[in-house]
Formats: sequence, C-alpha cells, structure tokens
Amino acid sequence: MRKEELFKIMNENPVFHLATMDGEQPRVRGMLLYRADEQGIIFHTASTKDVYRQIKENPKVELCFQGQGIQIRVSGTLENVEDENLKNEIFNHPTRKFLQAWKEQGIDGLLQIFRLKNGAAVTWTMETNFDEKKPIQL
Repeated sequence: MRKEELFKIMNENPVFHLATMDGEQPRVRGMLLYRADEQGIIFHTASTKDVYRQIKENPKVELCFQGQGIQIRVSGTLENVEDENLKNEIFNHPTRKFLQAWKEQGIDGLLQIFRLKNGAAVTWTMETNFDEKKPIQL
C-alpha cells in the first residue's frame, strides 16, 4: 500500500485512537484528525487536557485509524505546531465550528496543534493477520 492511499483512508475516517504515556501508564483515547498529507498528520487538543501534558512530557506516540476493513497504526514523534495561519484555518474550517466559542471568548490560546511527520505506518487486515509487518514511511 502506498502512503497516498493511507492518507486517503485516514482523511475519510478522521476519528482515530491516540496512545500516549502517562509516566509508566499507557493512555489511549479517541481523537479527531484535522488532515493527513505529505505535510504530516495534523490534529489538535486543548492545553488544559491531560493528553496535552502527556504529549509535552513524551512526544512519542502511536495513532490507530480504522477504515475500509484496514487498520493503520502510525508510530512517531509529535511536534507542537505554532502557525497562526494554520490555527486560523482550523478555527474557520466548517468541521471545527465547535471551536468558534474559544475564539469568540478570547481563549483561542487553548488550541494546541500537533503534527506527526516521518512516521512509520503498518497496516492490518483479516487477510494479512499473520503476515510480517512492513512499515511504510510517511
């Protein structure tokens, strides 16, 4: 499978699970993808959440997407993105209307954007259940 196909599946199935570490304890939660492409896998959270603190303490994560009978797991290191143009793009995107209240209340600094670049993806299907995993560089 090519990375372009993986990005397409991720974008068509934007809910994913994010695994982080909280000290010695793994934590997993559902997240909402903003976009996945050659620039990286981009999502956001609030600076007040535990997940934000966990990422800042240890940016090594794994993301797990499901779609079209395929599971895609992406391992890598997150970077905190500080790009006002991207932040405004997210605030104004039709799928992110729920964030408008933050902007209107002047608490838009809560929005923290993360990007996973150069991750390694492995896929799984029922048909390839016992096959050797061959990472795909994103």
